[in-house]
Formats: sequence, structure tokens, C-alpha cells
Amino acid sequence: MTTETKPTVLFVCVHNAGRSQMAAGYLQHLAGDRIDVLSAGSQPGSQINPVAVQAMAEEGIDLAGNRPKVLTTEAVQASDVVITMGCGDECPYFPGKRYEDWELDDPAGQGIDAVRPIRDEIRKRVEDLIASLT
Repeated sequence: MTTETKPTVLFVCVHNAGRSQMAAGYLQHLAGDRIDVLSAGSQPGSQINPVAVQAMAEEGIDLAGNRPKVLTTEAVQASDVVITMGCGDECPYFPGKRYEDWELDDPAGQGIDAVRPIRDEIRKRVEDLIASLT
């Protein structure tokens, strides 16, 4: 990947309230301005999962001001890498994009002790993703 154009990564889950928000938060935090970050949901929720917000705050990452966003075809078209987390066939597919499906437990309805390992797995995968893009 050349340094002339920044890659854009789109994280997609069903509600855009937990996993995709945590992944986007980590990518922004760890990659800074080297990578553009988007996140969306195929059926966005009304708010970010408060336990996901709490788990990320423990890492020094503030998601409290974020809102779930609806997945658009334009967002997929604008992205170089599309990472799905449980939305399956609801995510539009465009040839030439890099797609990855991260199988992660859904933090919805889980307590903080169940969300921390999900958060930590997301961080590991985001670090691997950054290494592959920069």
C-alpha cells in the first residue's frame, strides 16, 4: 500500500452499537491519521452499548459521543477494507474490496466481565489489521 492514499476501513455489525464501535475506536486510537475509519450497522441500534463504552473507557478510548449509523452502499464503495461482524449477507459486496468476517461474541446484554475478552480480541485483530495496511 502506498503512503500517497490512506486506506479506508469500514467495520460493520448488525446494530453498530458494540463490536464495530469498539473496533473503530481502537483503529482510530492506534493508527491515528494513517487510516480512515468508518463504522455502520445493517440495522443500527438507538445507542452505543453502555458496557462497550465502559470497556473502551478502561483503555482510554471514549466512545460515549458516538451514535450508531446506518450502513450505506456509499460507505462500502468508499472503503478499501470491509470488516463484518455478524451481519452476514446483509452487507453489500463489491468486487475488488478486501472483505474479512470477524467472528466475535456479541456484547449486547453482557456484563463488563464478558465484554472485556471481546474487547481484547478486537484490539488484537485491529493491531494485525494495521500491520497489514501500513
